[in-house]
Amino acid sequence: MAHTTAHILILDDDTDVACAAQLLLRRRYGTVATLNDPAGLPAYLARGVPDVVLLDFNFTPGRIDGAEGLALLDTLRAERCAVIALTAYADVPLAVEALKRGACDFITKPWDNARLVAAVDAALARRAAEVPARAPSQSSDDATAALMGDSPAMRSVKAMIASVGPTGANVMVLGENGVGKELVARAIHLSSQRAGGTFLAVDMGALPESTFESELFGHRKGSFTDAKADRAGRFQAARGGSLFLDEIGNMPLAAQAKLLTVLERREVTPIGADKPEAIDVRIISATNLDEVRLFDPAEFRPDLLFRLNTIVIRVPPLRERREDIPGLLRHYLDAYERQYQRPARPLSSAALAWLEAYPWPGNVRALRHACERAVILGSDSEYLAADFGLAAPAESTAAGGAAMPAPASALMPVLAPSSASDDLTLNALERDAISAALAAAKGNISHTARMLGVSRAALYRKLGKHGI
Repeated sequence: MAHTTAHILILDDDTDVACAAQLLLRRRYGTVATLNDPAGLPAYLARGVPDVVLLDFNFTPGRIDGAEGLALLDTLRAERCAVIALTAYADVPLAVEALKRGACDFITKPWDNARLVAAVDAALARRAAEVPARAPSQSSDDATAALMGDSPAMRSVKAMIASVGPTGANVMVLGENGVGKELVARAIHLSSQRAGGTFLAVDMGALPESTFESELFGHRKGSFTDAKADRAGRFQAARGGSLFLDEIGNMPLAAQAKLLTVLERREVTPIGADKPEAIDVRIISATNLDEVRLFDPAEFRPDLLFRLNTIVIRVPPLRERREDIPGLLRHYLDAYERQYQRPARPLSSAALAWLEAYPWPGNVRALRHACERAVILGSDSEYLAADFGLAAPAESTAAGGAAMPAPASALMPVLAPSSASDDLTLNALERDAISAALAAAKGNISHTARMLGVSRAALYRKLGKHGI
């Protein structure tokens, strides 16, 4: 899930490599910037120090000794940045030297997407441990500030957070995709006695089963072919803080058994280690599984479920808190107007009524994306319903009843002319088709490319073209 405040810098002279990494990471982290010339690094650092830097080690054509990268590594570590070395396979000895000099990990090119995201998450956790921690003095209002909405349903969620946050009990957050489960998990962390420690999010569904134990529990150097150095797992990286296990319902049963053992014993044994290590984390988990499937032993182990769901918080879908929609719309429209330097415009009354009636199958995430589209493509003096690129809401089941959830086709763009030019309309349709395919493929670039019938390289170019 997204780390909305993280600042990532990719420093690589290969623009294709930098672009590919940026496209992957910017869906998850707040700011992801690229820099192709290390000469620009001092000026960049003067504007703000990134949390994590993905660093190539050779910039001058013909040089392969990595001296330039090692010098940059020393500069970045002095600024307290966490650094991940980007290396070719043959540069592994150089990567080992980088680890000795303070890099927290290295990634070989071409990389595995899940491995790169996991490395960035771990690097963020390392930096959080190194930088002086925030005092755990958050009020309940401070902790839930990111949870927008004052409907009765959201007030109930915030009250639950205020009650369970300080207890230290394990919490399971239930809700559909896009409702903001990670925001709830962060609010629980910030209202706890662990607020000064690390909050580390792990997408359990994205962890390959073959590397599950290494990623979560760590490994020792030489324990398997690619184990070039000792590496802490997520449980160790989050020590003293909270570990957010997102999409836990997507874990295979075999992986569930390994996680259950750790939670029962409160210790992990890194791969290749001789003895276990005690863990000190609070577990917050989340899933979009409905409770019928969650309590099905064929889907999820009951003994693991009972370890995780001491407290259950159910986050309501947007269609069940329609009174929050106007405030959310204005918040995101204002945010994207500032981001894209567009003039502030009001929302037409007809558009507001239409959007309030819309079933929002993608919840707040879909609303946010629709607002971004409206800011970019809207050309009238006020925002119109057509600017948001949504299919018509499904009819109510009865007069005065709540709108039913839209069919899957409602996620696709409206194929109707707009006030924009034909060229802009075609570009908008292409952008929306790519966005819909990405959502259907859960962000997997390879699957998205196959769905669209294009190569990965072509898809990357189109993602860059449309700013997705």
